Amino acid sequence: MYRLKDFGSYTVGGRIVTVTEGEPRVIQFTRSASYEFDPRGHFAIEHAYVQYFLPEARNDAAPVVLVHGGGLSGSCWETTPDGRPGWLHLLLQRGFEVHVIDNVERGRAGFSPGHLPGEPLLRSMEEAWHLFRIGPKDGFATRAAFAGQLFPVSALEQLARRFVPRWLSTSHLQTSALVATLKKTGPAMVICHSQGGEITFDAHALAPSLFQSIIALEPSGFPGDPAALRETPTRIIAGDHLDTDPNWQMRRAAWQNLARSETCSYIGTRELGPGNSHLLMMDRNSDAILNAALESL
Repeated sequence: MYRLKDFGSYTVGGRIVTVTEGEPRVIQFTRSASYEFDPRGHFAIEHAYVQYFLPEARNDAAPVVLVHGGGLSGSCWETTPDGRPGWLHLLLQRGFEVHVIDNVERGRAGFSPGHLPGEPLLRSMEEAWHLFRIGPKDGFATRAAFAGQLFPVSALEQLARRFVPRWLSTSHLQTSALVATLKKTGPAMVICHSQGGEITFDAHALAPSLFQSIIALEPSGFPGDPAALRETPTRIIAGDHLDTDPNWQMRRAAWQNLARSETCSYIGTRELGPGNSHLLMMDRNSDAILNAALESL
């Protein structure tokens, strides 16, 4: 249990765009209301939405900024698909000030039709099953997961309801939004997942002084210059079943290579034990993983 001193939200980054094309038209917005809609005007786009939480019993550590992965939003940190407290609540119980990002074009940040290059993608349950290493491809229909799987397989549909459309052209905008968030919070511990790792390392290259430390859960990207992390304690955490796909094997090798630097460490199945998926903050031992992530960092 914890008590909050304050919580709220703010937006960061983005721009105002002016649209001069199009013609007004009457639109029936509800069964009983219609009015003239004009597609022209000034629109706020490309910003991120951030929700912050300040516990009454705040510790003296740096604020924590939570950065979600691809096709997800900040909701991935709130409650696990099977209803357990997520890392947001576990961090607040420990007295951390927490800022949770819905990055550009995700969740409550919204998106702007016609202003983002390319088409949005929505992840299928089949793709998540294999990509997140819940089970083999041929096990999806019967929900036959990998042996010892720690992701709550019975809650797969609840996970899928959290998937949001994503564009593949907005990484630079998300990086700028993270930097803008850190300018607001001051130097912070950044906890990132998957694609959020690429965003985090890119933001670190732009503003390393704003990072007190980094905890990266199976990051999909890497710093261009690993030496840039020498002033930033960094911890990379990886799950199990990485040998089931060559792409995951290559990523593990890259994570372990990065962890050879003096200020970077790697935590994998040797420390965590077997059974974790790509969704480490949602697995049934998620509280133990957070403890390992925070220990001596």
